[in-house]
Amino acid sequence: MTVAALFPGQGSQAIGMGQAVAAAFPVAQRVMEQTEGVVPGLLSLMRDGPVETLTLTANQQPALVAASVAVFRAWQQAGGGPVAYAAGHSLGEYSALVAAGALTLEDALRLTRLRGELMQGAVPPGDGAMSAVMGDPAVVAEVCAQTAGVVQPANYNAPTQTVISGEKAAVEAASAALKARGLKVIPLKVSAPFHCSLMEPARSGLAPALGAVPLGQLQFPVIANVTAEPVTDVTLVPDLLERQITGSVRWVETVQRLAALGVDTFIEFGQGTVLTGLVKRILPDARTVNIHTPDEIQRALS
Repeated sequence: MTVAALFPGQGSQAIGMGQAVAAAFPVAQRVMEQTEGVVPGLLSLMRDGPVETLTLTANQQPALVAASVAVFRAWQQAGGGPVAYAAGHSLGEYSALVAAGALTLEDALRLTRLRGELMQGAVPPGDGAMSAVMGDPAVVAEVCAQTAGVVQPANYNAPTQTVISGEKAAVEAASAALKARGLKVIPLKVSAPFHCSLMEPARSGLAPALGAVPLGQLQFPVIANVTAEPVTDVTLVPDLLERQITGSVRWVETVQRLAALGVDTFIEFGQGTVLTGLVKRILPDARTVNIHTPDEIQRALS
């Protein structure tokens, strides 16, 4: 069995995430204590809400890192087997890098707090939009390229699901053109147009912090969102994370690359089941496991 650890991105948050595993495993409780030390007040927000405040990008990003890392470390403490590779969807790449040893938890929390603030502030509210498109990704990319204004593929999530992002008017125009070609389009409720060129202020704002962070040795490769290739040279991490802010999340290629590398088991650590659901759409025969509670850890181990 060859395992890839997967870590979710924004949208997977929920009140109470990480709390059960922290109560059952000292190593997970330590993650929560470290989180509170870096982002005071975040732990009570994760535990009690309100969900509207937890969902704010600057809160949601470090909270998801904390919950995912807590579960991963609890699984390790419980005797979980070796991980061959890791990957995370957008924000989840930071959790993957913590799991692999390239980033400390504290640095990942600081970076994702700043990342969330910068991404939220990069575009005035209401100026941007994102939509999920069901259909051929080549058609999606073609229509985006032909549409005036800023609109581009942001997430290649599944063989027939691509998220587009950009200026509100451009996203609406591209959506109308895609519908005219028979594709289904679903507008998304998001606070900003992520993973497009409008995020350039966030990219340039985060770059100095990424360049200054100390890096540890990778214990296993992490597949980068923007290249869909395994990273073994830790010095490449800051540039890849910087490029990720304005670049597309190549999730379909990431999962396919993991399969080509011999991965047959995908374990999603943290709240939700989004990534294992996408894996099943990309690789229907893959073995998938979700872990975010003590019971799920025990089931996975057995």
